[in-house]
This record gives sequence, C-alpha cells and structure tokens, in this order.
Amino acid sequence: MKLEQIETPAALIDVARMQKNIARMQAHMNTLGVAFRPHVKTTKCIDVVRAQLAAGARGITVSTLKEAEAFFAAGIGDILYAVSMVPSKLPRALALRRQGCDLKLVVDNPNAAAAIAAFGDQHGETFEVWIEVDTDGHRSGIQPEQDTLLEVGRILHENGVKVGGVMTHAGSSYELNTAEALAALAEQERAGCVRAAQRLREAGIACPVVSVGSTPTALAAQQLEGVTEVRAGVYVLFDLVMHNVGVCTLDDIALSVLATVIGHQEDKGWAILDAGWMALSRDRGTSRQSHDFGYGQPCLLNGTLLADYVVSGANQEHGILSAAQANVKANTTAGTSADDITQRFPIGMKLRILPNHACATGAQFPEYHAVAPDGSSAEWKRFYGW
Repeated sequence: MKLEQIETPAALIDVARMQKNIARMQAHMNTLGVAFRPHVKTTKCIDVVRAQLAAGARGITVSTLKEAEAFFAAGIGDILYAVSMVPSKLPRALALRRQGCDLKLVVDNPNAAAAIAAFGDQHGETFEVWIEVDTDGHRSGIQPEQDTLLEVGRILHENGVKVGGVMTHAGSSYELNTAEALAALAEQERAGCVRAAQRLREAGIACPVVSVGSTPTALAAQQLEGVTEVRAGVYVLFDLVMHNVGVCTLDDIALSVLATVIGHQEDKGWAILDAGWMALSRDRGTSRQSHDFGYGQPCLLNGTLLADYVVSGANQEHGILSAAQANVKANTTAGTSADDITQRFPIGMKLRILPNHACATGAQFPEYHAVAPDGSSAEWKRFYGW
C-alpha cells in the first residue's frame, strides 16, 4: 500500500532509517566490546525486535509482563523485566519461567527481595534477580554505596535466589544537550554500576552481569570497562527529544505520524490536521529543551522537513499547524497569511509529523505502517497492556 492510500492518522516507520539506527548502535556496542540488550518497550513490535536481534542484539529488555509474555510466545526467551518486582506479579513471572522463559527480575528494596525469596521457596523455583542501582538520582534504585545494596544482596543470596547482576538507567541523560555532559554521565553511570557489583562480590555475592543503559549514554560512552551489557530503547526510532539531546539528526528519526489537512483558520494562520494528541500523544518533552517543537515537526510525504512550520497545538482529534516562530505554548500565530496557509496546505494534503517521544506516540496506534524506500508499506502489529 502506498502512503497516499493509508487512512489517517497512522504511525509510519521509515524502514531504511530504522535499519540505519539499529546498525549504528550495534556497531558502537561491538566496538566497546559489550553485549547489547535492546529495550523493546519503544515499539512493542515483533518485526522491529527481530531486526534488532538479527543485527546482533542478545536478549531483550521489557517494561511489562505483557511484553514478556508476547515476546516469549514469539520465540524470544532471554528477557529482563526491568521494573522492580512486587508480590502480586510473581505468579505471572513463575508461569513464564515454568514455560521455559529465561526471565530475569529486578528489585531495589529488601521487602521485594524477601517476597521473591519466599515465593520461590514456596513454589520450588529459583528466580534470577538483578539489583537496580541508582547512578544519577533520576528514578529508582539503590545508590552504589548504600548499605541497602548489601542487605538486598544477602537476602537474595542466603535464601536460594540467584543474584544475576546489577543494572542501572541514567535517565537524567534526557536533560543534557552537549557531548561533554553526555560522556561524563555515561562514565558516572558505568562507574557507579561497576562499583555496586564490586561491593557485592567483596561481600561474597556473585554478580556476573553489570548492565547499564539509556540511548544517550549508550551512544556517548567512550569506554565501558567492567560493564557486560548495555540497554537502550528509543534509539531504534529516535524522536525530537533525542534530537535536542544531540544524539541524532532530524533525518535519523524513523517514526512519523501520517496526517491529513482537514481545515483552516485563515485569520490565525492555522491549518487543521486530523492528528491531535490522541495520535501524537500529549508528551511535550521538547518544551523543556532548547528547541520547542510543539507537538511535532511536519514534513512532506517524501520526508522533506517543513522547518518553517510546527504542530503548535493539539486537541483530542485536531492538530494545529502554524508558522514555527509562533508561540506554541499559547497557540498564537506568527502572522502567516490566509493565502499562504491555504495554498501551502490545501484540504486533503497529507503530511508526516515527527514526534516528541517515539514511545508515547507509538503507543497510540495498534500497528505501524513500515515504509520501504520505494514508498510501499506493510503493516507491523504492536500490542498494548500490562
């Protein structure tokens, strides 16, 4: 199916760009001498993940048990569930392991560690657990020098649970925008996670895996001594936030939303699109960065950037396209004339909108339209839920 035939709004993946992004990350990991475990929450799409594995990735990272179940059913068995485990989810984790899935769990507190140990003992299952380490104060995890690290390690180790390793995510990298700052955080992430593993080993607790990762720090890392694997997710598609961080160009962004011009507000200089926040998502991540792209960057069907314009506002099913110099926070216009806006964007014209956050935008759709270099497309299903 050609782009002109696809009903809008729709999520498009530029397959050539996606493959280029996959190759770039895998080559960097190969150069650094570490395994790469992609975080598949970005796409939740088996077609994309198969391309990542074919390029050399080893295993996957998931953020929901639904993802683990779906990807295991598709034949992928080496899975890290990278969200701290709670007792209510242990029966589903057990079911996966009993089916042969090599599912690894994550904890960052003594209570969860004790619950996993008790549940495993009750059901005769030796779970593999990785301890989450906080290396940048961004989210969850145990700081490398905290006593809690060894407490959790001992609870697991002394109660028959396999301590598989330590893992961390430098999410604060999304707030940076220089190569120097990203390289420094990548080293901070590496050093902190390696130190946590060292402390566990010195306490007599095996820690074979040292896993770090975020797309910015993965690409910025210059050396990863002591690290065994890296995880990253959004690199496969990239987005406008990653562009502002400085790890990709606009031409690297593989995901876009296909939209149609459905009307105008000539006095305001607006073209109205059939893609609102239900298609583009409510994510306004670029509003906190050096370049605010509103709700997305419009392009022609062939991918040519319309740099003078932006999706400056969004209602549930309506997007507002206006001149880029408009104040996107107030949805005001920069003086685009009625003739300019109606002639440049006639009713029925289709555009591609680059998204702020690829994970959030992809989640609005039941499938992707994978666009080949010749303009033809195929449907790639994605899934939802927890």
